[in-house]
Amino acid sequence: MTLSPLAGKLAPASVLVDIPRLLTAYYTGRPDAAVAAQRVAFGTSGHRGSSFDLSFNEYHVLAITQAICLYRQEKGIDGPLFIGADTHALSAPAAASALEVLAANGVQVALSKDDEYTPTPAVSHAILCYNRGRQQGLADGIVITPSHNPPQSGGFKYNPPNGGPADSDVTKWVEAKANELLAAGLAGVKRMDYQQALKAPTTHRHDYVTSYVNDLESVIDFEVIRGANLRLGVDPLGGAGVRYWSAIAERYQLNLEVVNTEVDPTFRFMTVDWDGQIRMDPSSPHAMQGLIGLRERFDVAFACDPDHDRHGIVTPDGLLQPNNYLAVAIDYLYRNRPQWRSDAAVGKTVVSSGLIDRVTQGLGRALYEVPVGFKFFAQGLFDGSLGFGGEESAGASFLRRDGSVWATDKDGLIPALLAAEMTARTGRNPSQIYADLTAKLGKPYATRVEAKADARQKALLSKLAPEQVKSTELAGEPIEQILSHAPGNGQAIGGLKVMTANGWFAARPSGTEDIYKIYAESFIDEAHLARLVQEAQVLVDAAIA
Repeated sequence: MTLSPLAGKLAPASVLVDIPRLLTAYYTGRPDAAVAAQRVAFGTSGHRGSSFDLSFNEYHVLAITQAICLYRQEKGIDGPLFIGADTHALSAPAAASALEVLAANGVQVALSKDDEYTPTPAVSHAILCYNRGRQQGLADGIVITPSHNPPQSGGFKYNPPNGGPADSDVTKWVEAKANELLAAGLAGVKRMDYQQALKAPTTHRHDYVTSYVNDLESVIDFEVIRGANLRLGVDPLGGAGVRYWSAIAERYQLNLEVVNTEVDPTFRFMTVDWDGQIRMDPSSPHAMQGLIGLRERFDVAFACDPDHDRHGIVTPDGLLQPNNYLAVAIDYLYRNRPQWRSDAAVGKTVVSSGLIDRVTQGLGRALYEVPVGFKFFAQGLFDGSLGFGGEESAGASFLRRDGSVWATDKDGLIPALLAAEMTARTGRNPSQIYADLTAKLGKPYATRVEAKADARQKALLSKLAPEQVKSTELAGEPIEQILSHAPGNGQAIGGLKVMTANGWFAARPSGTEDIYKIYAESFIDEAHLARLVQEAQVLVDAAIA
């Protein structure tokens, strides 16, 4: 990983996206369904791309939306569809294109009041609140966002009636149907004029802000935060929650300063990420330099990405790494939510920290370990069998205080507010609590590296079986376990995870680049971590040779 000289510095004009060109390309581009890179492709979190390279434009949005309408008809989903969009430049035109198709198909659509930007968790929350107690006429949703990705990106996600990200059986169906429509030049797509769609009897307005903000007290103990009079700071990173934070501060009388209220599709106020790109990633110390620089002003501060489904926690000690905060949040929640089910498990992805395993064991709880993808937590959060679900990329959600479902998609706001609650209740900020945990359970040293791999090698890696690993030792320790499938749900992890008593690595092929990624963690020291990575590369390269 080569660090750009721009990393951590305010974005210069030379890296800003030409928004008029981007929007023109959205409307004028014609993708070729015969070209793989220009087809609809749902990854772990929806279809993503850019109008500059014909991977996300009006054609894609019209085709995907019509495919969703057909899926709803097939499955008998006939309640309202809640739709939200973030602050990326391509999100507003994509929302307009989607409405034209939804209205023409007679779908009851819930647009945001006053065209307010809408975070991913607010859509999940709206779906679940509407569906509570219903057996028919169920709602679902669409979120238009490429998450934390650069300003030229666009993204489109579908959330079925369970409120979480659609599972692969749903996305494969929608993807196949959308590509059929794309190949047919959109023949079969129903569409009406945008102004007509806005006035359609099926188009309604929903106050996402008020319904979400007023219900937050069912998840977070605001009384304890208010009583401690903490100095809190938040940077929405120009994202969809920008007006949610001021509403939260007002509703719950918090000493909360929103340090940046600017919304600008170029995201010119961001400091540049590690690779020289603007990326609104609240887990990146380079992208978070603005808030890190203000850390002395606050007892605890936080940020979220553009669709507010990821969180970043800043204390006077600096930015807490995502895995570290997940462990802290889990330990705090399971000790301070007495109404949760006694058998509510802890959900984590296979590449999340082993510290979570140790915390979970100390709590006497079951661990539910799944492949990368938040969709694997949706059902458990829905029925309360999971108290918490978290992934290494700073995405998490958890139950209401009474143990019932809050959101089945990632929610960046509640982990952020939880940092304030735990600081108020314990008198120690998340960095201090992390230090306490690691003093007791061991300190993890973690990294992620990338290595070259062509399409054939990536395919081999994704299908590796444990018996193909001939080594019995890793970094001086006996190998205790080799996984090709997640122990929580038995699903393939798309690679391998190799574990010893004091370390592990996982190797997975990238879905978009000719590389594979190695995640590694040591509970000994940095030298042991380096040895883990080195031996992991030798082991993987030999297996895919």
